[in-house]
Amino acid sequence: MATQANHPRSDDAADRYRAVRALSLGLAEPLSDADATLQPSPEASPTKWHLAHTSWFFETFVLRDHVQGYSAFDESYAYLFNSYYDGEGERHPRPRRGMLSRPSLDEIRDYRARVDEALLRALPYLPPAALRLVELGLNHEQQHQELMLTDMLAAFAENPLKPAVWPRQPTEPAAAPPPLDGARRPGGVVEIGAPDHGFAFDCERPRHRALVPPHEIADRPVANAEWLRFIEEGGYSTPSLWLADGWDWVRTNGIEAPLYWQRGDGAWLSFGLDGLHPVEPAEPVCHISYYEADAFARWAGARLPTEAEWESAASGYGPDEGNQLDSAAPVRPRAAPPGQGLRQLYGDVWEWCASAYLPYPGFRPEEGAVGEYNGKFMVNQMVLRGGSCATPRGHLRPSYRNFFYPHQRWQYCGLRLARDS
Repeated sequence: MATQANHPRSDDAADRYRAVRALSLGLAEPLSDADATLQPSPEASPTKWHLAHTSWFFETFVLRDHVQGYSAFDESYAYLFNSYYDGEGERHPRPRRGMLSRPSLDEIRDYRARVDEALLRALPYLPPAALRLVELGLNHEQQHQELMLTDMLAAFAENPLKPAVWPRQPTEPAAAPPPLDGARRPGGVVEIGAPDHGFAFDCERPRHRALVPPHEIADRPVANAEWLRFIEEGGYSTPSLWLADGWDWVRTNGIEAPLYWQRGDGAWLSFGLDGLHPVEPAEPVCHISYYEADAFARWAGARLPTEAEWESAASGYGPDEGNQLDSAAPVRPRAAPPGQGLRQLYGDVWEWCASAYLPYPGFRPEEGAVGEYNGKFMVNQMVLRGGSCATPRGHLRPSYRNFFYPHQRWQYCGLRLARDS
């Protein structure tokens, strides 16, 4: 329970809170109420639902549980904006979130303002347990900022006019990617997972040992130019390249290219938050499923790295490096920068790994309702590493684990190759 007896803390936590919350509003700024209500698929959510749900998280787990005398902004919001916390009671069905024409986008903004005012007022006096929940809530909101962008892209892609959310930022496109090279990595026992100090999600712990074989890992992600060759050489029509589930998925859904690609006059086009434009050969391929990544790796005579291989390679590089989300503006992967060694480990595109999303040895979920955050999803999903151009800068670390079902590709997903050596 927050009391006035505690001593105020520094303004750092308040500044961080304001910055994270402001970025969410900035991402939604170009949208109309109609734009913010669209739900393009059951796995996506409307923008205003993201804005409300992240506020509900702070209101429920911090303000309700730790601030004496706090009263909910609207009691019905607990039903509307709970995501999957069974411990918090009944909730509105996820596939029906796009039917919530009310509350309006402006009302959701008012809700956020009320929550922000109450939390910032209480922040200097919160006990350590509540401060840990604030930090969890900020990282949770950063995850939703990335999801807001991916869901906005999915929604606008349904419009036949292919409207841009933001104008295209001028760049100098590279004619071709640099040659794909590999970095040799020794085999042996490595340590992966988050250390005991500092913030990490529960699924990143405990830190533990893993055995990796001698291998090579590519110095950059696979680029569009290489994916175009995969298409031209019949990659989507060669069943021997595909896992059985993947081949069924290709045939059932008529898959012939990455998501958001379409054929133009003699060239492939791709749709992004900055509109419809020709595919840039040097940019990392994006919006592919695990099935596609695995098939491409087999076509290339390679494989996907395990998450232990990926993390041990990435641990020597700064997670704040690379092309990540810095402000409310269009996001897109960028061509690999010149240089030697491993590049683009962080940012640009999430990289599919050959590892299932499973608990680490000794895993224990957090206590209480927030323990439902990760652990109950550890089945039938695959791990991705490294973040993307839509991941807020400062959110990543070497141990960070993302996870999706093998067929999903609306996220900014790509791949990096590996080989046994």
